[in-house]
Amino acid sequence: MKSLEKATAEQLLKIKAVKLQPNNPFIWASGWNSPIYCDNRKTLSYPQTRNFVKIELARLIMELHPDVQVIAGVATGAIAQGALVADMLGLPFVYVRPTPKGHGLENLIEGDLRPGQKVVVVEDLISTGGSSLKAVDAIRNDGCEVLGMLAIFTYGFPEADTKFKQAKVKLNTLSNYDAVLAQALSTNYISADDIETLQEWRKNPSTWKKDLI
Repeated sequence: MKSLEKATAEQLLKIKAVKLQPNNPFIWASGWNSPIYCDNRKTLSYPQTRNFVKIELARLIMELHPDVQVIAGVATGAIAQGALVADMLGLPFVYVRPTPKGHGLENLIEGDLRPGQKVVVVEDLISTGGSSLKAVDAIRNDGCEVLGMLAIFTYGFPEADTKFKQAKVKLNTLSNYDAVLAQALSTNYISADDIETLQEWRKNPSTWKKDLI
């Protein structure tokens, strides 16, 4: 029986939600050069993968946080996934904006969230953890308890691990960088020679730059 992280990695690679290009790096919005790009929004376009992600997130939430009362999605990437999970579990759903809406009620959290409620946050991707933990802060500032966060994928940056520990947030993910590399290698998507490059990038992604000459 496949492990969850391996099965998820297989799904993400199959639909090209994760792409690996160690010899032709991507440029992230942050300006970082990266040999990997992850777009988990693609999972929504493939019913089999969409259902897989929904079911596994819901299963883990009930296994790890059975007393959850509300599911919160982080805008924008995890709004759909969070709503799907909340629907499956029969729970209320809210989502957290990166900044308050600039008109009307100027909400930061959309939906009905009451002080004292126990919340699980759903995220699509964990990189440095900054935006994800801002959502946690917003929920806590609303007087609610954050039981933990679940995400589809994490790059496993040490910086993110440190931030989550400092914020006292339990993070669980369906898959991770190491699992994706192992799955990609087993299917010859990448070669053994690529592994060193891919591992070096994760050590210091903000300054890494592949020499293409």
